[in-house]
Amino acid sequence: MMKKPIIGINSGRVIKHETPYSHSVIESLSTDYVESVVNAGGIPIILPIISDEESIRKQVELLDGVLLSGGIDINPLLYNEEPTTKLGFIFPEKDNFDLLVAKIACELKKPVLAICRGHQILNVAFGGTLYQDLSDKEGCYIKHQQQTKDGAATHTLDIMNDSILNSILGNSIVSNSFHHQAIKDLAPGFKVTALSKDNVIEGIEKCGEDFVVGVQFHPEIMTVYGDKNMLKLFEAFIKAASENACLNNTK
Repeated sequence: MMKKPIIGINSGRVIKHETPYSHSVIESLSTDYVESVVNAGGIPIILPIISDEESIRKQVELLDGVLLSGGIDINPLLYNEEPTTKLGFIFPEKDNFDLLVAKIACELKKPVLAICRGHQILNVAFGGTLYQDLSDKEGCYIKHQQQTKDGAATHTLDIMNDSILNSILGNSIVSNSFHHQAIKDLAPGFKVTALSKDNVIEGIEKCGEDFVVGVQFHPEIMTVYGDKNMLKLFEAFIKAASENACLNNTK
């Protein structure tokens, strides 16, 4: 029987003005990520945002896998662009934390599943760039910020052969969509694994044998709405993390 792997999920941070405490800052995370990890057989641990690199490394060392969650926009200065007028809210401390978690996880060969913002963070961490808004991408015509229930699937993705994503989800799926930014220049050492019909990059993987998978859509939301196909993505991630845990225990 394989060990249940410990999965670290990076948190967000919100300022709660409605509390009696002025500017009360709270770590936050959608329970959809937590439930999806549990349903796939993993043990979720929420990672609070900290700044000390040595401590961040210790966080990642304790884990068997890393789930990079979705959220706010990424500071474009991190990929050498000035902010444009359609950039949304940014949080530099979270950017720095998430980038370090992504880099250290890959350095330590921890399986990584990166979702939405996490998918973009993965790309930026290794030298890629983003469209600050999809209106900047020529030929983008699909509505990527859906207006229907969260668990609904609203547009088609083509998934490339010879990819981890294809082995799990097949050649084509219909996904949900909640983003206004997307990958522009792909990071060196990565490959595109999924595209929308208007050629927005919806999936990436790190080249090689490690499980480092990024998706622009939100499989965790579809999973908690009962989508068994999307659960397979989490199960494959948890399996890779479990195998990683067993490998490390034998060293």
